This record gives sequence, C-alpha cells and structure tokens, in this order.
Amino acid sequence: MTTNKFKQIAGLSFLTLFAGLTISSCTKDTDGRPQIEPGNPTVSSILPDSAAGGAVVTIQGSGLGDMRTIVFEKQGVPAGFQPTLNSENALIFRVPEDASGGQQNITFTNSAGQSVSVPFRVLAYPSVTDASNFNFTKGTEITLTGNNFDDVTAVMLSDSVKGIADAATIVSKEKKKLVIKMPDSKLNRGTLVITNSTGRLRTKQEFINIANAYAVFTDAYGTGFQDGSWGDAAAVTTKEARTGTASIGKTYQKGNWHLIGLANWSASALTYSKDYTYVTGWIKGGSADYSLYLTTDAGKAGFGDFVATNKIDVKAGTWTYFKFNLADIDFWLPGKTLKQIGFRIQGPDKQDETFYFDDILLVK
Repeated sequence: MTTNKFKQIAGLSFLTLFAGLTISSCTKDTDGRPQIEPGNPTVSSILPDSAAGGAVVTIQGSGLGDMRTIVFEKQGVPAGFQPTLNSENALIFRVPEDASGGQQNITFTNSAGQSVSVPFRVLAYPSVTDASNFNFTKGTEITLTGNNFDDVTAVMLSDSVKGIADAATIVSKEKKKLVIKMPDSKLNRGTLVITNSTGRLRTKQEFINIANAYAVFTDAYGTGFQDGSWGDAAAVTTKEARTGTASIGKTYQKGNWHLIGLANWSASALTYSKDYTYVTGWIKGGSADYSLYLTTDAGKAGFGDFVATNKIDVKAGTWTYFKFNLADIDFWLPGKTLKQIGFRIQGPDKQDETFYFDDILLVK
C-alpha cells in the first residue's frame, strides 16, 4: 500500500516538473525591456533643450521603445539610461557628467541600427576644485584642476569691487586641467574669471599677490624678521619650497611643546592697521597628521598660547594651505605692535618632527 502511494507521488512530481519545463521552454527570455519591436524612430520634442551634466532629459516621439545607445556628438560621450523605462513614445536619460560643452547632436540608435539625431546644447561651465598655489608674483604658473577647461578662451584676475581685471596667459588646457601664467597686477588679491563656450565662472578660490602683501617670510625673512623659536632653531632651507626656492625648516623636539617663532624686534615692526584682512601661509607636515596653533604677541591670549580658532590641521608629508580672516581669530588687537608670529604644537609625543613653512603673509 505504501509503495503504491510513493509511486503515485513520484508520478505527480514528474508531471509537475515536465509541465514546468514545457511552460518555461515556451516563455521568451527578456532583460526587462518592454517587448517592443524596433521601428523607424522619430523625435517630436526634447525637454529641456539645454542642460548641464547630471540633468534629466526626456524625448518624445515614436519608435523609441527599443533604443540601445545614446551618444553625445562631441568626443562621442555615451549617456547611461534605464531601458525598462522606455516606451514607444518616450525615453528618459541623464546628460553625462563628462559631456563636452556646446551645441551638438545627440544620436539615439535602436537594436536594428536605426538612428535619429536631435540638436542639444550641453551647459558645461568651467569649475575649479583646486589650484597648485594660491600665491603668485608676475609670471607664476598655476595649475587649476576641475572640469570643462578644454574650450577655455580667457582667464582674468579680477576684483569685482575695484573693477580691475588683469588677463592671465593660458599656457595649456585639457578637459580637467588648466595651466595659466599670472599677470603683473596692482591687485592685492583677486578671484579668477574663466570663460569657455558655455559662459563665465568666477572662482570661489582667491589668489594672493605676494608683491603687494606684507611678507613675514617668502624665500627669505621679511624686513626686520629673524628666527625666534623655542627649542631647536629654525633655519632657511632650499630642501623644500612651496613657492620660489626656499622655506623655513623647524624640528619640534619630542614632548617639548615648542614653537617656531618669527620675530621682528626692530623699528620696522608692524603697528596695528585695520586694513589687513587675512593671514595666509603654507605648512608642510611631518610623519603624521598634527595640529599647529598660530600665535602672536599682539593677540589677547599672549604669545605661545593655544587658541581653538587659531588651530591649523596639517596633513602628514604634504603642503597644507591656511588662510584666516583676522576678524575671526585671536591675532591682533588694536593699538598693538606685531613683533612675534609663531606656530606651536602640543607634543609631538612619539618622536621629533620636522615641519616646513613658506609664504607667511599678511594681506590687505
């Protein structure tokens, strides 16, 4: 009796499996696309008809349901899209982030090789994410990294308040890198206005004219300045430089909480002036990340103190740029004469650490 029941169950299982295989073999494999046969594609509208990278674009028309590729004409940049969102009359896609700017065609091609092209304007304004330096003198070459530099036609050093604009020289240009030579300028500082085929961009980054700044140190100590460090003396060296040919090297002894001091004990020491707006500089880090504290003898806390607003986080082994608005830190009280500027460390705890300092400037 048990044997017969087992045979009946086995037979039913076989029939179920056979039926499943039969049904499966009759079902067409798909990748999720709508099952629309390729037709003769036409486009009646594209919205918007101009946009920047990342923007969503919709085309409408007929025969659009079996599109396989979307290509922007300039440099043949493909656009990604989701085929399952296709319909016979509409297609949605995004402008590629690396699409080249300007007027061009977008070509849509289906599985049968039939294509339709639509005019479109890619908005690709230049953008700057970093610069090789933020300080310059006449003829300094600065490399800008970012995007949409390949069709740049002009770069101006500009102060929108004073209305002054000086033309920089374009040395070389690529999609994501632009090299310029800075002009001879009367500006103390300014932003860059960069023009390409899409339009103009004013950089958020500001560039400092060393020639018009008050130099504490550039390639040498500024007028009247000398070493006034605690612990091991600091020394001018050509081993490292961020701008020009030299910097100041300072070794902070293990556990001593020392500082590098730049002192001006002469009659040329700077009396307070509200015209100065920023203090800037470059610091090359040691073997690990550390924090240094900018300190002066003209601030409220006194020389050698640790003030949170004056902290500079310095990455290991690389040059770190700092720029403080004097109104935001403890640096210089009205009526005070600025005789000492220093950078103090809490530690270092594990070993001696050497840092390098360059382009320490006060900027109007």
